[in-house]
Amino acid sequence: MAQPMMDYAAFFSGAKQAVGELEQLRAEEKRLEGQEKQLEASLKSRQKLVMDTISQTVKTRKTEITESYDAELSKLQEQLKKVRAKREKAKNQGVKERIAEDTRSLSKENEDLKEQMKQLFRASHVPGFCRGSLYYSLYFTRTLKEMGLLFLVMVLCFLVIPCGVYFLIPGHQTWYLILIYIAVVLVFGGLYVAVGNRTKMRYLETLQKGREIRSKIQANRKQMKRIARAIRRDKDEAVYNLQKFDDEIAQLQQDVDQVSRKKAEALNTFENVTKTIISDEISGNFKAELDDMEAELLKTDEGLRSVRASLKEKALLVTDEYGSYVGKEFLTTDRLDALEELIRSGEAANITEAIAKYKSKVTQTD
Repeated sequence: MAQPMMDYAAFFSGAKQAVGELEQLRAEEKRLEGQEKQLEASLKSRQKLVMDTISQTVKTRKTEITESYDAELSKLQEQLKKVRAKREKAKNQGVKERIAEDTRSLSKENEDLKEQMKQLFRASHVPGFCRGSLYYSLYFTRTLKEMGLLFLVMVLCFLVIPCGVYFLIPGHQTWYLILIYIAVVLVFGGLYVAVGNRTKMRYLETLQKGREIRSKIQANRKQMKRIARAIRRDKDEAVYNLQKFDDEIAQLQQDVDQVSRKKAEALNTFENVTKTIISDEISGNFKAELDDMEAELLKTDEGLRSVRASLKEKALLVTDEYGSYVGKEFLTTDRLDALEELIRSGEAANITEAIAKYKSKVTQTD
């Protein structure tokens, strides 16, 4: 059978001391939890700074390597472009010279034929305009080109000019157009007949010889075009002396390939070796600081675990030794003081009465 409590002073003294120690442990737990949270945030922030520094440094160094090689490749590509342009220009010049050389006799023959025709017409006193393409297209039409020119002249004289005049006259009466066409036929038709009668009838033999000369010139021009076309299609470029350009292009292309290989090797080395070295160096620069922060966090964690263990032990002790007498709600320094005062003053004979008196007073106050 449990013995009644006789030494209330010792009981309340021990209870208040135990409660005070419990409150101190709770305060220490809260402080250490806050410190742990702050240390974890600081450590995480510092670790992020290290990773960001590594990432940015790696990105910058890789970009510098890439840009350096790309700049060199750009120079080589530009040189290659210029040499190819020079080669194309030299080839085109060679083609022109070859065409000129292979058509020299035909070109000379045409010049002689033109001079022959000029002298022929001059000797026969034929007007100069009769040697032109327009005259022969109108009066001695033979080639497709001359037929096309004749057609254009007909369209101009009998369609464009009449319609143009008709639309310029206000009113647009149909009989206007009839009169315009009559006038056009009279003017251009009369002019055509007059020029023909004045030249063909008087200089027919000379004009016919001129026709033959022009046909010969045109035949020579077609032959010259065929020669030029064959030369341009010729795949053999040896005759143009382009070897020095080809050698330079080959060397530049080799340089481009070599720089490209070096770029790939440099980037591969950077990814597999240099990046790790950079990461280790930067991590090493922060290692001491991070180690100190981790050590401090570990120390705080250990202290927190110790405090929590003590808190658990103290809470159980308070509950077992004092809570069973006064209840959980009275395990505070102020309420223990109040209960002790009620017993000490004689208002209550024991703890149970003291609790009842305290609750009664609180109820009356409320």
